[in-house]
Amino acid sequence: MSSIMLAGILSLSSCTDQFKNWNINPNEVTPDQMQQDNLNTGAYFTQMLRGVFIVGKSADGTGLGGEYQITEVMTGDIFSGFVANINTFSYTTYHNDHYALYKDWYNAAFKDAYTYIMQPWKSIADVTEETSPTRALANIVKVLGMSRITDMYGPIPYSQFGTTTQVPYDSQKDIYYQFFDELDDAITILTDYNNSNSSAYMEQYDYIYSGNVGKWIKFANTLRLRLAMRVSFVDEAKARLEAEKAINHASGLMTSADDSAILHQTTSFSFVNPLWEISESFQDIRMGATMDCYLNGYNDPRVSSYFRSASNDGKYHGVRNGMTNISKDNYIAAASGLNFNENSNMQWMDASEAYFLLAEAKLRLGLGSETVQTYYEKGIQTSFQSKGATGYDSYIADNESLPLESYMDPVTNRSTNVKSYLSNLCVAWDDSASDEVKLERIMIQKWIALYPDGQEAWSEMRRTGYPGFVRIASYGYQSEVAEGELISRLKFPTTEYSDNSQNTQNAVSLLGGGGDSAGTRLWWDVRR
Repeated sequence: MSSIMLAGILSLSSCTDQFKNWNINPNEVTPDQMQQDNLNTGAYFTQMLRGVFIVGKSADGTGLGGEYQITEVMTGDIFSGFVANINTFSYTTYHNDHYALYKDWYNAAFKDAYTYIMQPWKSIADVTEETSPTRALANIVKVLGMSRITDMYGPIPYSQFGTTTQVPYDSQKDIYYQFFDELDDAITILTDYNNSNSSAYMEQYDYIYSGNVGKWIKFANTLRLRLAMRVSFVDEAKARLEAEKAINHASGLMTSADDSAILHQTTSFSFVNPLWEISESFQDIRMGATMDCYLNGYNDPRVSSYFRSASNDGKYHGVRNGMTNISKDNYIAAASGLNFNENSNMQWMDASEAYFLLAEAKLRLGLGSETVQTYYEKGIQTSFQSKGATGYDSYIADNESLPLESYMDPVTNRSTNVKSYLSNLCVAWDDSASDEVKLERIMIQKWIALYPDGQEAWSEMRRTGYPGFVRIASYGYQSEVAEGELISRLKFPTTEYSDNSQNTQNAVSLLGGGGDSAGTRLWWDVRR
């Protein structure tokens, strides 16, 4: 971690220079006013909400799509195959879409997480009691945001953040165990609050659930289940313990579309949706070839909710990841843009994920009260409801449609046989199939439902090996990721090697072999 950044945190200096981008400026109110209505913590909490997925507006009224592009799109979104890049960048010959990581891009997600999540969290923690519902909410957001960062890099500075300017890294196992402890405490605190209070909490700063504590508890339980299943192949005993706590909690998990965690735009809280900006303003991103093959092969009704039809022919076309010498102008009209508007809300977690997590937990751990098939089909149904899609009944009964065997480039019309790459299973549940095939079928539909959260999709592809994906067009730019393999992680930031050198060198040993490479697998990535 940058010593400059941490020095600023340790001095507890106000982040007021950053508040020009947010809704509340602490310099404009008195200390007494700051104590009223949680204003002293609410502004920091809102800043954390903006930091999980970078959103906001620049001084000129445009968005922060450029920052989002390098922290989300140029990482999990392209690695998962959800989208593909169609732009070239004159300032670098390296490109993440070729698994040739460019330093300024892989530095960014790390830096932003500590600036926009950990720093405001520390400001909240310093002025609240451990049993404060405010801190509980902040801890949930912190776990969500930093789980994404550790799943990008592996070991990261976490437990000792804010205690020194040279922060040691924690192993990913230790980080996950702390996540579980923090969620456990937060859920207990919020449950106690919810059992004795019916009023909304921090409503004017909460743009996810508008102060509905009960929904925050469901979200935290679902996040806990997500993280439990993430470690289930490497630490089954811990996964089972945490999954049971999440599933059996009195408030339960997210169960319907209105439980989904969504960052909502309001008259007092607005941002330019970065997915719209990079697709429709920058024209840099289009549907990925992997998504093309699954959605078109299954005749998936969600395709029109996810993507815009290509202006050339009104159909849905993707672009293969990792292409070289690509002509952006040709692909803008030939391939499908992302179907977001400038003022669209930002999805954090769709409720359908809870059912796919339950389906796997039932299949592999024997947890939950319903059948695996019931959970699987409820996951699809909830995804359809969230996306406003129709045709669910015929979709889940389809035992014939399969992913496309060939990917057709929409510009060159060149056909590539991708059958051996993909998961060639129909949608309809088959209870006679092996447990491995059942898991693969669950993961195909979970992958589709996770859109547009490519980071989570990439994590699940690494963890389970499913679904199969269209391989990138060129592995020729570097040798860290073996031909035909999925990229495993981002490298530690170059700024960490210069500003936190010894701790960063020590962190390489925590990776467990393979060195600081894009091909080195994370602690929980043991199955592929």
